[in-house]
Amino acid sequence: MATDISKLGEFGLIRHLTQHIGIKNKETHYGIGDDCAVLNYSDEKDLLVTTDLLMEGIHFDLTYMPLKHLGYKSAMVNFSDVYAMGGTPKQITVSLALSKRFGVEDLEEFYAGLQIACDAHQVDIVGGDTTPSLTGFAISITCIGEVEKGKAIYRNGAKETDLVCVSGDLGGAYMGLQLLEREKAVYYQQLKEANQLKGDARERALKSMEASQPDFHGREYLLERQMRPQARRDIIERLRSAGVQPTAMMDISDGLSSELMHICSQSNTGCRIYEERIPLDYQTAVMAEELNLNVTTCALNGGEDYELLFTVPITDNEKMEEMEDVKVIGYITKPELGMALITRDGNEFELKAQGWNPLKDEES
Repeated sequence: MATDISKLGEFGLIRHLTQHIGIKNKETHYGIGDDCAVLNYSDEKDLLVTTDLLMEGIHFDLTYMPLKHLGYKSAMVNFSDVYAMGGTPKQITVSLALSKRFGVEDLEEFYAGLQIACDAHQVDIVGGDTTPSLTGFAISITCIGEVEKGKAIYRNGAKETDLVCVSGDLGGAYMGLQLLEREKAVYYQQLKEANQLKGDARERALKSMEASQPDFHGREYLLERQMRPQARRDIIERLRSAGVQPTAMMDISDGLSSELMHICSQSNTGCRIYEERIPLDYQTAVMAEELNLNVTTCALNGGEDYELLFTVPITDNEKMEEMEDVKVIGYITKPELGMALITRDGNEFELKAQGWNPLKDEES
């Protein structure tokens, strides 16, 4: 009987499939297991390579995601992986699988978004591929970057007493997704009701739907976080300027809790983070209350914030406290102490990897 892939999860599946893969070439310095592979081809720079695959219906919904925004986001999530290694993105290749419902103008919109992102980060589009698809739209982008020789930041370098830091604020992208999904549900309910009408009444209802737009006033930041995430080049530049070399780093794509557990697992450490120090935006907190969701849970597990999670030696505490848009949220401990969240009232709860998992069985 075949093993259900969902039982392993994304990272478990990768470990299972790659555990016996060895390195054959001296240029391959670091392979599978981090945000990027690290290749040695010069005496001054290390080459960084990362790739992401985005599938319609899994990673994005074109009901509410404009193609220009999708192109922009597709590039940014790859740039973010390179920044998470302490590097600088330089080139991307773009491969697309397309169903017949997409025309040339659609691809022009997608590439316009790609180009905006690439221009903002001085990245070149250098190649790719296209192929037909029977199921929709699929996007595969490979990003090539560079980092100073020996300065790549891995997930496995965190040490006891290191500080745990995050950039920006968390949970906003997840709240943006909930907002869009709510409006999508309203739209389809209205469409269903309109289609139950007859003749002129149906036509009037459909025209009324076309003329009306969701009211996102006061929620613009949440939509921006979901649809136009920002890869944090500025944080890498600030760390370099301050002379700070993080001991471990990841970008937050699947949720703070999941990413922190990856760092601790690969570094063989534990951690303590404090609920009161997790950075939140006002719109995120208001939207969570409106939807009757716990805002801390959203920040821990929402994902797609593409902020940087990193650890630094405790001797850099003063630099971190002074650094703009960076927050110290906890510290690294011995592995036997486990990974825990300290709540506002002083209780301690074990961290769990509840972030987004694309291979999870939704019915389990």
